[in-house]
Amino acid sequence: MNAVVVAILVMVTLSLARVSVVFSLIIAALVGGPLAGMPLEEILAAFNDGLGQGAGIALSYAALGAFAVALARSGITDRLAGFILQRLHDQAKISNQWLSSLLLGALLLMAISSQNLIPVHIAFIPILVPPLLAVMNRLNLDRRAVACVITFGITAPYMLLPVGFGAIFLNDILLTNLNTAGAAEGVVFSAERIPQAMLLPILGMALGLIVAVFFSYRKKRHYASLPIGDQQPVRETPLKPWQWLIILASILTALGVQLGFNSMVLGGLAGFALLSLSGVFRWREQDDIFTEGMRMMALVGFIMITASGFAGVMQATGAIPELVETSVEVIGDNKGMAALIMLLVGLFITLGIGSSFSTIPIIAALYVPLALSFGFSPLATIALVGTAAALGDAGSPASDSTLGPTSGLNADGQHDHIWDSVVPTFVHYNLPLIAFGWLAAMLL
Repeated sequence: MNAVVVAILVMVTLSLARVSVVFSLIIAALVGGPLAGMPLEEILAAFNDGLGQGAGIALSYAALGAFAVALARSGITDRLAGFILQRLHDQAKISNQWLSSLLLGALLLMAISSQNLIPVHIAFIPILVPPLLAVMNRLNLDRRAVACVITFGITAPYMLLPVGFGAIFLNDILLTNLNTAGAAEGVVFSAERIPQAMLLPILGMALGLIVAVFFSYRKKRHYASLPIGDQQPVRETPLKPWQWLIILASILTALGVQLGFNSMVLGGLAGFALLSLSGVFRWREQDDIFTEGMRMMALVGFIMITASGFAGVMQATGAIPELVETSVEVIGDNKGMAALIMLLVGLFITLGIGSSFSTIPIIAALYVPLALSFGFSPLATIALVGTAAALGDAGSPASDSTLGPTSGLNADGQHDHIWDSVVPTFVHYNLPLIAFGWLAAMLL
């Protein structure tokens, strides 16, 4: 079997068996490398080279985690949760199902905004979600439904709308690589047709979201009322007006610096630095708060770093082009089978790499000439490449689309990353993406 396929199967199997994702990625790299004929020295070198690509993302999450803990220590997020809980008490006549729907709708809008309107990506999750866990517990809301809502909101918009992260994904990455690969074939892809090509696959994800919220995870699920990590008692004395102004300014500063310098690290650090001047926590507590925030996001960071190392090994094996070539031999002249195989291969590649943004350069170079040779139109080719690259992003153990929701929902240790985030999003998004992506390729 192909080394990439075997390695990803090993990684997924170990993760499902509740082996640490970090450990699973390392073992999978050590299995896939030798199968491709790589000596141990080359495997370690490729792994180490890949680690550096994930370090920046890990540091970004650590800085945002510190800022989130500092905000929580001020008491502002607990006041928000308390306000919502009080409204629940006051509005006892309103059904919990209706209130759960309102909460899910608010989280969905926030997640969508984080990709396009206010492009902070997953930065809002460790700040907003942990204090809302008490509200979710009060409503007996299944957190798997929340994970599906947030994951949809942070993936579907950038795959469809060319604004914010969508502009990066659709125009800077997808369109650029499509035209680079299509130049040799004499085909030019236009930016305005990309959303049209991706509309049907996104409708498949929307269908999966409806099934997850209204059918799969509709029943109540009970959670214990546990403390949030190592959270210290929040500030009990009322905040002064000038402190509220500094807290608001710190949030706006974190957002502005991130957007202005395209750096989540600088944004988180700027927000933390300004918040430390507000007096909501003692000056000598800064180090402890920053360390607590980094610890909260440590798992996400380590998984992202390890996933980059694993991706480095997979690319160094040279087995990805071999996998595509072998698939072509199996396909024959069957156009429908060609579309299905390309989508499934894309699923495997993205599951291992964990990012659709990083997968597109690999997928486009191989798939554009292949799709055109099978007679697919340029519009169908866009749908195939875009869907194949996005497949797995919503269901990979190493994707920030699943790690982000887990970082917030598991703040009290009651949300398993694999079985409560990865498996639900894989089932409800990747399977519809395959079906509707195939349909788009055949109809466009």
